[in-house]
Amino acid sequence: MISPTSVQRRFCPLSRRRLLFDAGAGFGWVALSWLTQREALAAAAVRGADPASRPGQAPHFAPRAKRVIQIFAVGGMSHVDTLDYKPELSRRNGKPFNMTTFFGQAGHLFGSPFEFRRNRESGLWVSSLLPHLRGCADKLTLIQSMVSNSANHMPAVAQMNTGFALSGFPSMGAWISYGLGTENEDLPAFVVLPDPADHPWGSGLQWGSSFLPASHQGTPFRTSGDALADLTTPESVRPEGRRASLEWLARMNRIHQRENPGDSSLQARISSYELAARMQLSVPEIADIERESESTRSLYGLDSKETEALGRRCLLARRMLERGVRFVQVYHGGTKKTWDAHSRLESHHTKMALEYDRPVAGLLQDLDSRGMLEDTLVLGVTEFGRTPVAQGGTLGRDHHPECFTCWLAGAGLKRGFIYGASDELGYKPAENPVTIYDYHATVLHLLGIDHKRLTYYHNGIERRLTDVHGRAVTELLA
Repeated sequence: MISPTSVQRRFCPLSRRRLLFDAGAGFGWVALSWLTQREALAAAAVRGADPASRPGQAPHFAPRAKRVIQIFAVGGMSHVDTLDYKPELSRRNGKPFNMTTFFGQAGHLFGSPFEFRRNRESGLWVSSLLPHLRGCADKLTLIQSMVSNSANHMPAVAQMNTGFALSGFPSMGAWISYGLGTENEDLPAFVVLPDPADHPWGSGLQWGSSFLPASHQGTPFRTSGDALADLTTPESVRPEGRRASLEWLARMNRIHQRENPGDSSLQARISSYELAARMQLSVPEIADIERESESTRSLYGLDSKETEALGRRCLLARRMLERGVRFVQVYHGGTKKTWDAHSRLESHHTKMALEYDRPVAGLLQDLDSRGMLEDTLVLGVTEFGRTPVAQGGTLGRDHHPECFTCWLAGAGLKRGFIYGASDELGYKPAENPVTIYDYHATVLHLLGIDHKRLTYYHNGIERRLTDVHGRAVTELLA
């Protein structure tokens, strides 16, 4: 007969003390297992795991920038009236000039009505429209030879955002989210702050993910009231009822997952619901900019009716970056309130620049003072420039994709530097033309991404942000 003691020794060769120790230490092994599993998933993504579920990749090389703010001046900011000083255009004001324009109403040459002055440190010329931006022009890197493929707003805005003039391709923010993933678990990787007075041409198409997994599309936030629609539980819904509903939904999801183990779309949907739940706690705190000091709020122009709206978006963008958001897109203007100045350019651009100048300069100064500009890339873009000639008999300018100016600031760039040049009238690039493909390749390069290697297989094609074009303009790098 076998004694109970011998059975215990044969099948449980642990002492009571050893059993208690292993049980307690086991929690550490569980935590370690979770961490290594998460790292294994990330490594599998780099090796090319299921694109619908991959959490992001490591950079291809050491990045100079970790995060991005893009400020989009919608409608076509005039380069020759803001950041591209053309004294010859003023000298030849009113003289005839033969060129084809978008609306076919080319008038005579139209010298800028605004005075240009130099920044003391860098020597960059900036118009009187942007005195605050001129004050921090030593932080800017200007590209004065940008070229777009379209003179029409919708395709031009689409190309600046997605690399394609045809709508329906993933936005740059979605590509960056897909390529690098997120640095936080409580907020999206890609956030959009539209102008509350208007939306750009194409609205959500401009921050969509298209054929990339839906989790990488931009999440639009409000800048007044609730930051996200339906974020707050309605007063009519009792907490215990909402909790019971969520628990029931979780049970149904688990059952569906067990019965359909190959369905990755459900897991993506569950992840988005979980993120939304976490955002209910994180977003209200981030959106509460009343916590900022009075001096910071003033720096962004929150004490002025004209600058308060964009200033709030720029300040909110900085707060999001601090909490791990990878890419924030800030819009100024849209289809109605716009930089599109076909007539009365002087009064029109004066109004738009008044809203734009102080908040954008405040953002640059604030990032710099906090040490964030060292690894934050700030982009100042518009879809095209404006003609050096007046539009017909008006004192406005038509669309001009053949040459315009965009700027960058921050992470690893030469400060107070100009790359490329337009001719003496601001009509065509005189040297080093930069396409939007080149611009996007440069942004990705600063983030440590080789634009030729960031691809997604779709409909038989290895798609990428830069299509089959583009080069990183490394001459901009410090």
